[in-house]
Amino acid sequence: MPSNARATGDELDLDTSDADASEEKARSGIQSIEVGFRLLDVLTHEPRAMMLRDLAQRAGMSPAKAHRYLVSFVRLGLASQDPLTGRYELGGFALQMGLARLARVDGVKLARIALAELRERIDQTVGIAVWGNQGPTVVHWMESSYPAKASLKLGDVMPLLSSATGLLFAAYLPRSKTQPLLDRELAAKKQTLADVEPLLADVREHGAARVEGMLLPTIHAFCTPVFDSTGELALGLIALGHEGAFDTRWGGDIDAALRECARGLSYELGYEAGER
Repeated sequence: MPSNARATGDELDLDTSDADASEEKARSGIQSIEVGFRLLDVLTHEPRAMMLRDLAQRAGMSPAKAHRYLVSFVRLGLASQDPLTGRYELGGFALQMGLARLARVDGVKLARIALAELRERIDQTVGIAVWGNQGPTVVHWMESSYPAKASLKLGDVMPLLSSATGLLFAAYLPRSKTQPLLDRELAAKKQTLADVEPLLADVREHGAARVEGMLLPTIHAFCTPVFDSTGELALGLIALGHEGAFDTRWGGDIDAALRECARGLSYELGYEAGER
């Protein structure tokens, strides 16, 4: 019996070892694919077709090695080569992959997932706003561990000129979309467009909107833009909190966390940094 027990134990050890080896193999991936991907990454971010030597240098490999990968990529349609100049660029299948991704991506769904991590990071009330029939509309929100008195509610429509969310949409959306709402709010405030243009210019200059006690005296807020593949505003990420517990500094912890989250979401939606 002892010998059988040892054999069984050995078999268990062997099974465990095999499982660990399989898991490690799965984690390690296929190195040659990752190496070759560097060429596709360079082509993705280079606006013009490239000569082999330049492409290889940017990807950190020899021209001979790069050529072997490119032969396969051309066959698969991931890359193409101009027969006259010999330059390489992305191929037709790369375009189909990108279009397929864009067709399936849901910005609000991605943002809802990202929002949970953002809330844990900054512990403030956070939300998502999109442009709706009535204006900037809150479509998702999560409260902090100490909810603000002005907690967001699903379906809330934010004013254009007295909320961070409204200012963001007013600053970035085409005026044809925002003009009717702008006109109503300006009339109610007895202001003109010239009075609020500096506010909208400030939003564009900072790349985000911020209010300090504008809508409610003790509530501060940021709203940061997420852009889609065309460079248009897709949604706004909101963070709000009480005076004294909310860092309103540009470049502060809350602003930085929102921008990092927004950059990641914009990338997922196909936006290339620097388009605006």
